[in-house]
Amino acid sequence: MNTEILGVILMFVLTLVLAIPFGKYIAKVYSGEKSLLDFWVPLENFFFRISGIDAKREMNWKESLVALLTINMVWFLFAMFILMNQGWLPLNPDGNPSMSADLAFHSAISFITNTNMQDYSGETGATYLSQLICFMFLQFVSAATGLAAAAVVFNALRERTTDKLGNFYNYFMKSLTRILLPLSVVVAIIFMVNGMPMTFEGKDTISSMQAGNDTINVSRGPVAAMIPIKHVGTNGGGWFGANSAHPFENPNYLTNIVEMVSQFIVPLAMVFALGFYLRRRKLAWMIFGVMTAGFLCLVIPNMVFEQHGNPEITKLGIDMGGGAMEGKEVRFGTPASAYWSILTTVISTGSNNSMHDSFMPLSGMNMMLAMMVNGFYGGCGVGILNFYIFVIIAVFISGLMVGRTPEFMGKKIEAREMKIAVVVTLLSALLIKGGTALAAHLFADNPHWLAGWLNNPGYHGFSEILYQFTSANANNGSGFSGLGAAGSPFWNISTGIVMILGRFLPIIGPVAIAGILAKKKYIPESAGTLKTDTLTFGIMIFAVIVVITALSYFPALALGPLAEYFSMH
Repeated sequence: MNTEILGVILMFVLTLVLAIPFGKYIAKVYSGEKSLLDFWVPLENFFFRISGIDAKREMNWKESLVALLTINMVWFLFAMFILMNQGWLPLNPDGNPSMSADLAFHSAISFITNTNMQDYSGETGATYLSQLICFMFLQFVSAATGLAAAAVVFNALRERTTDKLGNFYNYFMKSLTRILLPLSVVVAIIFMVNGMPMTFEGKDTISSMQAGNDTINVSRGPVAAMIPIKHVGTNGGGWFGANSAHPFENPNYLTNIVEMVSQFIVPLAMVFALGFYLRRRKLAWMIFGVMTAGFLCLVIPNMVFEQHGNPEITKLGIDMGGGAMEGKEVRFGTPASAYWSILTTVISTGSNNSMHDSFMPLSGMNMMLAMMVNGFYGGCGVGILNFYIFVIIAVFISGLMVGRTPEFMGKKIEAREMKIAVVVTLLSALLIKGGTALAAHLFADNPHWLAGWLNNPGYHGFSEILYQFTSANANNGSGFSGLGAAGSPFWNISTGIVMILGRFLPIIGPVAIAGILAKKKYIPESAGTLKTDTLTFGIMIFAVIVVITALSYFPALALGPLAEYFSMH
């Protein structure tokens, strides 16, 4: 077996082996049981005391959502102030300017929503202050927000009949102190040992080997402080514009492994945490099986496509034995780059160790499909929430097929819950295709904009537009770099709005459904109850995901990556 492929397999297995006990630990944290990191309790109580929050007061689902939305609004205003004034604020050794209003709006929304779509170049568009107290802070709290929302849903599923679903602030604080921060510290130590910069000095001057240049200035900074939460929190926003393809942000193959494992472990552990929390491990393994089947259907083809290389280049007599290496790091190779491309899109991290714009057409399509589904593992907390919507739809359809009232976890699924699930499902298609249609319309009416926005017209240019809105809606943040979105008020505002709606409505929907179901009368399981932890039901969920995704997005994909693929043959 190819050693590079073996390395990918070992990375997946390593993550799985670590995620199972980590999921058990997360379940203990949210259920209030004793755990290894209980020494954080005095600090947590101190923050609750000075903020006037009663972390022991039970909240219903509406109160939890009000708390979630309120604190996010505060962080948005805080981020806008920092970004629009960073030029004169301290910790700016390289003299980077303040952001314009539209760019600050986009960047603030991007990091609050766990998207981290960067329409600025990291090392030149932001200061050390912005990177640390704005972006790194938001990477922690946005991930904790998703985890806390998932914990509320976990509580709703576990209780038989109640409107008390724990305390959102308590879950939020524990997500920070017991999960995200400790894991980030461990990862940061590994990165610093392997040479990732950790300094507050400005640009360094080094001797150049390039003819005509004696010296060049190289950006640096406290990179090792930010990159761990970039992945642990499934954020993806890099310190440098080149993200994890930059040698300072991803120094070697070991850090490449650590970055892939660290961005995968929390979403995967949350699946097993659900099983431990509800004491339904079989259900967790069913969910894991469906998610993994979807993941493998995307990642295996990408690895094959990229290893085979570009047929158009092969026709020129150029050896493609190393695969399609345009836009990829030689030190990582095609298998690890292809694996990362799907891992980062299926999880919603959005980081990259290669340029997605240079991938083969069908590889790009699979990245978009990963974000369009947005439920195979998904981001911190929100991945399991998105999958919950598919479960509700699958339960409803299954109930109709056998002529019974649909039930899940002892609660009847009725019209109100289904309406919410359908709205959340259709919302993604509306935002992605609506935004793409608007941009395409503007191109048609203003052809001169095309040269400024797209480096690649035609099918691939359409794919660049489609990818941008898909990434924004999925709160992913990655992009086809051929799209010149930087500095454009249209892209900053349009994708900013899509990010807001794509983030909070899919959180509000599952939390609302879980809260409504939690108040309903519990119906004990009987011989006629639909078993939701079986292989048969897992196949049903997978079929629902495939059908909904195909019906929603096939026409758009046919105009972009599919048309580009067939034009090459």
